[in-house]
Amino acid sequence: MRYKYSIISAVVAAASFLYGHPGFTQVLGTADNFAVLGSSTVTNAGSTDVTGDVGVDPGSSIVGLAGDPGIVNGTTYTAGAVALQAQNDATLAYNGLVGMSSTSVLTGTDLGTLVLTPGVYTFAATAQLTGPLVLNAQGLNNAAFVFQIGSTLTTASSSSVSLINAGLNDGIFWDVGSVATLGTNTSFIGNIFANQGITLADGAGINGRAIALNGAVTLVDNNISNTSVESPNGFDNGLMYGTDGEIVPVSNPVATPEPATVYLLCLGLALWPLKRFLSWKMI
Repeated sequence: MRYKYSIISAVVAAASFLYGHPGFTQVLGTADNFAVLGSSTVTNAGSTDVTGDVGVDPGSSIVGLAGDPGIVNGTTYTAGAVALQAQNDATLAYNGLVGMSSTSVLTGTDLGTLVLTPGVYTFAATAQLTGPLVLNAQGLNNAAFVFQIGSTLTTASSSSVSLINAGLNDGIFWDVGSVATLGTNTSFIGNIFANQGITLADGAGINGRAIALNGAVTLVDNNISNTSVESPNGFDNGLMYGTDGEIVPVSNPVATPEPATVYLLCLGLALWPLKRFLSWKMI
């Protein structure tokens, strides 16, 4: 009998670890479903195409994205529980990204023409992108690029961000202290968390997400997708919530185990009594 209770206790403990441990929480939370998320309004002019959900909260205005003229390949949410939860999750992620330890300070450096490897890059105030920025994931799985920007992010016309040598489940995160402005025909990748608003000029595109925590998202003839062939998850991986609620790289040696490992543990513990029963029947 004591074997039975020991097994049950072990399974319960493992399940509690799996479902209660903060390490298994998605960094983006429910905001992962969104391609565009605003606070006051989401406004579009022109034939913008959005793949992913669009939401606004606490505001209730989404203009120009109901097929007239822009389209949303997803669901729109205004001033309700879904958009509110996504905003709360995005705010938590924003604050967690701010708190990550910097690996390189780039204050005063134009991001254009740089080639960067995974890390946490910090700008005390503004960040400027003029030309191409190349992110080299070095073939690593769960490679994470984090940009901590104290105030504004601005890109010049026809600037670009590209990822090379990608592994599986790489992540790119832009944590912007005030406003993000993408210039005409900018080709951008990653998840933008702007503390205020986000403006995309004519023809700018994002493979990732545009999330404004306390302002508007303004669009003009843009293409925004939170999924693609290159990145089915919209560059939302590489990071996780650690044991103390801080955001850490998935590859961090103190990070919690992958969920699949614990699932296998629970399955093994659950099937152990069957193995004992079959062994007894064969005697």
